[in-house]
Amino acid sequence: MSYDDLLTNTCTIRRYTEGAQDAYGNPSQTWADLHVDEPCRESYPTNREIKVGAQVVIYDIQLFLGNIDVTERDQVILNSRTYEILSASPRRGEDSVHHMELKLRTAK
Repeated sequence: MSYDDLLTNTCTIRRYTEGAQDAYGNPSQTWADLHVDEPCRESYPTNREIKVGAQVVIYDIQLFLGNIDVTERDQVILNSRTYEILSASPRRGEDSVHHMELKLRTAK
């Protein structure tokens, strides 16, 4: 079984980008889809603390993806819920990045 076979869910990665103009004609920022129907795998570990800056926070979901462009400034839509990315960590294989591991918290 390959790693790709383990990615049994799909999600959408969204990036904050300049979009339409606001009421004053200035460009406003909005979320735009970056990766749609991206194969992923969700996990719900029991130890869910992560250090973000100087704070320790609780994350809701651990998400595994292929080697794609994703950062802590993006959002994830999974099972019709929006999550903020607390951590986006590349996991290396023998000589290159193999996959991404994200720690997610439900967006407010």
